[in-house]
Amino acid sequence: MPGSSPAPGLSTRLAGWLTAQWARPRPTLAMRLLQPLAWLYGGLAALHRGLYRSGLRRMQRAPVPLLVVGNLVTGGAGKTPTVMAVVDLLRTQGWTPGVISRGHGRRDGAVRPVDRQSAAADVGDEPLLIHLRTGAPVVVGADRAAAARALCAAHPAVDILVADDGLQHHRLHHDLALLVFDERGAGNGLLLPAGPLREPLPRRLQPHQGVLYNALAPSTDLPGCTGARRLAGVQALADWWAGMPLPDDGGWPALRRDAGDSPLLAAAGLARPEPFFRMLEAQGLAIDRLPLADHATLDPLPWPATACVVVTEKDAVKLPPGHAGTQRVWVARLDFRPEPAFANALRHLCAPFADRKRPP
Repeated sequence: MPGSSPAPGLSTRLAGWLTAQWARPRPTLAMRLLQPLAWLYGGLAALHRGLYRSGLRRMQRAPVPLLVVGNLVTGGAGKTPTVMAVVDLLRTQGWTPGVISRGHGRRDGAVRPVDRQSAAADVGDEPLLIHLRTGAPVVVGADRAAAARALCAAHPAVDILVADDGLQHHRLHHDLALLVFDERGAGNGLLLPAGPLREPLPRRLQPHQGVLYNALAPSTDLPGCTGARRLAGVQALADWWAGMPLPDDGGWPALRRDAGDSPLLAAAGLARPEPFFRMLEAQGLAIDRLPLADHATLDPLPWPATACVVVTEKDAVKLPPGHAGTQRVWVARLDFRPEPAFANALRHLCAPFADRKRPP
């Protein structure tokens, strides 16, 4: 049936229930019962921050200004599309950005540069996608300070670093921070596991902090700019890897012809795949949902060989040319467009370091 999906397992159902509890504007009784664990989590996190702020643990600085893009809530808030949008905007403002990331889901924590030949299993799916889409130099490493040094040594023209995630990583000093929220905001306002927050929502922003809402309207009381996610179009997997531009019609007619009379199988290895599925349906497509684990490896391929499949770009990076064989796989390009005011907000945020720009 169009729109159907496999029956979820127990862990998936429990995760879905917990996420629904977190999303409520006020804590439910069940979440209040978990609040002592949230207090413990908050205390340990505060101790961790305090050790670095007091100097008892040594904080390191990147060779150039560091802008951390991250979210206070668990789960995907559109951080990776935001990083790509920030990289593009920084370039228009005269900066030469590079990107560092831990690279979630990869085989080890070694410091590695990312290039087109990198395997997602070695460098992480999101860092590989950021490099492919922006062309910016990207280095991954569990030791983010070492990754920053390695990138700047290999690319001396880079004059600002964008950290993909890492708001809770305090060993590397944050010169600037961009907090990303989606339509969920701060949920019930509690810390994990009673709520979605990794750290308390600040009452006011510090001068080095900005907020960008990956939503059409602000979802917290913090001042910030908004933006909109949209599907720019679809491409055959081989065309996407070749870097071919999207056709003027977005590729949707070709996808419909390929799918024929059968429902399209939509696969998404995202923390929150439902918004992706809804965007496909908004294009008038009849789909069967195949939600996958976040950072799913796609080895072996989790769909029938005869299916016509559309995947996210985050999943496409794990399907290099030849990996999918003759299967019909299409890639949906997801773009994030901040409102025009965000360009000025980003310029103002980075202004204290403007004298660090290197001449072109």
